[in-house]
Amino acid sequence: MAASLLRVVLLLVVLLGGWALAAAAAAANGTQRFRPGEELRRYRRVQALLRRLNKPALRTIQSPDGDIIDCVAAHLQPAFDHPRLRGHRPLDPPVRPKGHHRRPNDTADAGVQLWAASGESCPEGSVPIRRTTEADVLRASSVKRFGRAPSSRVRRDSVAGGHEHAVGYVAGEEYYGAKASINVWAPKVSTPSEFSLSQIWVIAGSFGNDLNTIEAGWQVSPQLYGDNSPRFFTYWTTDAYQTTGCYNLLCSGFIQTNSRIAMGAAISPTSAYNGGQFDISLLVWKDPNHGNWWLEFGSGELVGYWPSLLFSHLASHASMVQFGGEVVNTRASGSHTATQMGSGHFAGEGFGRASYFRNLEVVDWDNSLVPLAAGFHVTADHPSCYDIQGGVNSVWGNYFYYGGPGRNVRCT
Repeated sequence: MAASLLRVVLLLVVLLGGWALAAAAAAANGTQRFRPGEELRRYRRVQALLRRLNKPALRTIQSPDGDIIDCVAAHLQPAFDHPRLRGHRPLDPPVRPKGHHRRPNDTADAGVQLWAASGESCPEGSVPIRRTTEADVLRASSVKRFGRAPSSRVRRDSVAGGHEHAVGYVAGEEYYGAKASINVWAPKVSTPSEFSLSQIWVIAGSFGNDLNTIEAGWQVSPQLYGDNSPRFFTYWTTDAYQTTGCYNLLCSGFIQTNSRIAMGAAISPTSAYNGGQFDISLLVWKDPNHGNWWLEFGSGELVGYWPSLLFSHLASHASMVQFGGEVVNTRASGSHTATQMGSGHFAGEGFGRASYFRNLEVVDWDNSLVPLAAGFHVTADHPSCYDIQGGVNSVWGNYFYYGGPGRNVRCT
């Protein structure tokens, strides 16, 4: 009884101490009133979210960059919290697309994640999951929006919500997947609420509220991860980023089957200007047997899949595939952001200086990887800030260079 009373008293002291500090901070900046009741409710929401996301670990691995990787039993991963996936078990490997093979190139894989560099690994039957911390959640705009992207993320005919793109795309046919090798850099991001990413989009539906997307690539997002490292990531939505979907495993949906790749973990090494060039190969495709959308990373590493039951339009096929870069421009200083895209250099600087996508392909109705047709287009929202130049050759197939520094004398 005395021990229980002591714990209650200590908890009250901690909460009151935190409230006092928060109240003092609020009084100092004069921007808002401090409301202990609201803060306590928010604290409880944060703790409930952490309990839901951070599953019991069979093994815990400390990454050199500060991440904690939990090895979670595959059947306990967040995907199976989804009401339509409860009792589901991860499927066996799918049929890979015909024509899928590694091409010779003059670059190297950026396929090592920092957490695995020490040689530690997760046991078979488990999946590595980056642990979500309280600090991660508190950086989000709200507890409810944690792990979700802002709306208006896919390029349309105009810029929306401060999102700017330099992309190549195909549209107008039925697509069953996409593949590319993406040059990996560590672009500078000016403010925590901005990001810079390079990715593949697999898209279906209109650009209204029924938009379906599957996305995979690398991103630098200080708000999401708390640092400026490029990280392997995925995303999905069925309603234009409103209430469905999330990054990585931060909600129920994507089913991971791999014990060696952690989504949201930092990628190493990264490319250097006039130095070594590194890229990651990504393949997203629809398994013709079960209809699920699978993800492959690097040289044959199956990461997992998005069950087709998550989607409306993508339950059938995609109507557009997009490759390229995206940044958020908040104009925090009253002018265009200096957040970089790709390497931070324009496409015209070429190999070793500008970032690239190479060996762009799509998967057709016959589960075959095919080169992009004549309908492939490249476009940039603000070419004076970030631009793009495409080409074709015998080694890289369809490719493009893209990116830029953001704010400069022609971009204000």
